[in-house]
Amino acid sequence: MFEWHKTIQEMVNIIEKQLDYNFDEEITLTSLAKELGYSKFHITKRFKSLTGMTFREYLRLRRLAYSVIELRDTNNRIIDVAAKYGFCSQQAYTRAFKNAYGITPNEYRRRKMPLFLQNKQNTFDPYYLGIGESSMNKSELQEVTIEVLTLPAHKFLHVRNINAANYFGFWALQEKIPGQDCSTICGLLDSISGKLGSVTGKIGEFDGQIGGNFFDETGRKGYVYGIRLPADYCGELPKQMLCTNVPQREYIVFAHPPFDYEKIGGSVNQAVSSAIDNYDFAAAGYKHDKTAITYQVHNPEHIGCSMYVPVIGKGL
Repeated sequence: MFEWHKTIQEMVNIIEKQLDYNFDEEITLTSLAKELGYSKFHITKRFKSLTGMTFREYLRLRRLAYSVIELRDTNNRIIDVAAKYGFCSQQAYTRAFKNAYGITPNEYRRRKMPLFLQNKQNTFDPYYLGIGESSMNKSELQEVTIEVLTLPAHKFLHVRNINAANYFGFWALQEKIPGQDCSTICGLLDSISGKLGSVTGKIGEFDGQIGGNFFDETGRKGYVYGIRLPADYCGELPKQMLCTNVPQREYIVFAHPPFDYEKIGGSVNQAVSSAIDNYDFAAAGYKHDKTAITYQVHNPEHIGCSMYVPVIGKGL
């Protein structure tokens, strides 16, 4: 039933690998179709139906996204950046850049403002598609570790929704709010440098982005999504997001090591949640501080899954 979701995801993964490691190799629809065993017609049609854009449009926006990061983080000449990311001239690059972002590469380099960068498309997520785990074998589950950790003062740039309790429910609600959908928010967060907790540095893969829970003054539980920034961060921020100052504080961290998301992603989340539910905070001399945000770090391949529960008190 979801064969094409998997096929297009394979196509996207091939594109990303070539962008990342072998950009000089020409990326063509013909070669991708041949590698995946389908005609160009069928693969083009399916790509657009599942991603909402043509193959060429997606490739152009991903190339531009990579170029933005290079403009942001290096002093490389604009003409060299243009050539590296497949544009025939600086003029062609500037036109494409302005069409996508509303400013020129020169203007961006001066301002370093947040831009909506195209995320890597994800057409096959078994949990989003309602398939669930691909394996009933839970032998890969490992013990959830528990430790007390102090995070230094920082800023938290985020969006929040009091009517959502989890990741998928959160984005389902955010899609209805102009400028706060998943693609826009994650693309803007990707363009901001200096985020804390970044692991791979890859754009479009939600690196350094985290979810979490908060409680309002009535005790209702909501969901948040954003990035942590240094306490002294002073760069321009997206207008549709909140930025709060978070003081240095203690957290009890419940963590599962890296895992295969498709095989046991649901079981890992359940194991971490159960560890929190069964933990005796009082016996350890702590109290869950519901005035602060509980951070949820989810990076199956590199970090695993961790919940940072804010606490007050002193451990025995």
